[in-house]
Amino acid sequence: MLSPSATEVVRATLPVIGAAIDEITPVFYRRMFAAHPELERDLFNRGNQAQGEQQRALAGAIAAYATLLVTPGGPDPREVLTRIAHKHASLGITEDQYPIVHEHLFAAIVEVLGDAVTAEVAAAWDEVYWHMAGSLISIEKELYAGAGVAAGDVWRTLVVRRRLQESPDTVSFALASPDGSPLPESRPGQYISVAVRLPDGAQQIRQYSLTGTSEPSEWAISVKAVPARRDDHDGIVPAGEVSNFLHHNVFEGDEITVSAPFGDMVLDEGEDPLVLVSAGIGVTPIIGFLRHLLSKGSAREVLVVHADRTPASHAHRQELKELVAALPSASLHRWYEDLGLRPTRDVLNLGRVDLGSVEIPANAQVYLCGPLPFMESARESLLARQVPASRIHYEVFGPDKWLATA
Repeated sequence: MLSPSATEVVRATLPVIGAAIDEITPVFYRRMFAAHPELERDLFNRGNQAQGEQQRALAGAIAAYATLLVTPGGPDPREVLTRIAHKHASLGITEDQYPIVHEHLFAAIVEVLGDAVTAEVAAAWDEVYWHMAGSLISIEKELYAGAGVAAGDVWRTLVVRRRLQESPDTVSFALASPDGSPLPESRPGQYISVAVRLPDGAQQIRQYSLTGTSEPSEWAISVKAVPARRDDHDGIVPAGEVSNFLHHNVFEGDEITVSAPFGDMVLDEGEDPLVLVSAGIGVTPIIGFLRHLLSKGSAREVLVVHADRTPASHAHRQELKELVAALPSASLHRWYEDLGLRPTRDVLNLGRVDLGSVEIPANAQVYLCGPLPFMESARESLLARQVPASRIHYEVFGPDKWLATA
């Protein structure tokens, strides 16, 4: 833990640092990218940077970690870092990159807070940073060892064996080694990073959940095209660079650069009932869960809840139905915002998911995946029904802005 003197200083200054952290993190990224433009070009998600999502996620992580460090009897601060460490490992982050972050983060703190950053305050927060960095480095070393690779050496070249249109805006890719050799095993719920070289020369990296295939020598992912759109404040959210590149340029026989599998939202392998709640492209890890359960001949009680705009936009719609039907104790509930005039023999729900109308099995392990507002609403509904927070697991696409509150 922190030294006693640093603990007192951090506890006393946390309200000031915490209040300014949203101002500090943009300055940090500006300074770091000015000194190391290759990091913005080839490592960090430019779309998240443009929207400020990465800055808010970093601010939340630092504030949450510092709070846990100085809270007696609280949760292990490392618990805040597990999801971040998995993301770092999927990007090939190495120990030598942490001093770069330290240099520019502390320069940003001084730039924003000025004379308030005394030598004593700087030393205390320096302890916080290196405590956090040391924990991340330790977890990441464990992840690299578990993946059987040297630190940072996570990348491999695979070949696209099949490309299928799963919905108007979603395609799936089945990936295999060029020589057909076996791929490392993954756990249900994990993802791989995909790195592409864009027309402007930048390398951009995104994560996609593994959905599983019937071939043990393949990995499969599904990619949703992301058009530019206006946000709630009438600003422009940029189009998805990597997803759209994959849609327009990657076909059967093409090579693709991917990481080893990582991700901490993995399926509980016990016997408790499962509740799998997804929206939109969040269905992909759920498909991976169901494929795994079917391959194991599982008889667990499984409740699947999915929300989408329309049946036509629902990626993996038929596969989801077939997987649920093949499991002896599984049931499926679907909500669509617009059913249109399409005739159906299924019992469907119009509008948004209402978990209050669904019977949640006792002692269930619950998994959420989809847009952040959807998961926040689902989690609140589950907590109101006395589902323990420790049994609610979630996956966020992009920076985890929910980290400090979930």
